[in-house]
Amino acid sequence: MEHACSHQVIHDLSGRPADKRAGFARWLAAKDCTDCWKAERDADTGSKEEWLAAKRAAEKEEAAAWAKQFDMPPLEGPEKALDWGERCRHQLMTAAHTALVAEGSWGEADWAELEEKARAITRAGWWIDQRDAEGSDLLELLDAAGETDRATENPFR
Repeated sequence: MEHACSHQVIHDLSGRPADKRAGFARWLAAKDCTDCWKAERDADTGSKEEWLAAKRAAEKEEAAAWAKQFDMPPLEGPEKALDWGERCRHQLMTAAHTALVAEGSWGEADWAELEEKARAITRAGWWIDQRDAEGSDLLELLDAAGETDRATENPFR
């Protein structure tokens, strides 16, 4: 079979049902051969890494600006987890505000109380662990947080 990359490769289609072979052969012919596909994927790694680094830098900047604006304390934990924890905290708090205030029935006083509880959680790992949580669940999650997740001395209380 000749692939889109113009390489010819022999494929054994005997394992496919007879009525599916022709369609699969057409699909294979429209694709690059395995070697070309792998080479393209490996060559594209640099641009993916650059894109991801730019995305993470923008998220970090946005999370830092948000934390400063809302007087959120710095997170504690291993250096490697701090930026990730900051991004997770920002994303979860934003999702919670949308779900509870913007789209929900909470007022500013309710939200201010939740913010105070969030300020008390300074362990980056806690925020990372909650990264897949729904914003509407944040109050319950904050109430369930353990003492090891809370600031030992919180100047924001």
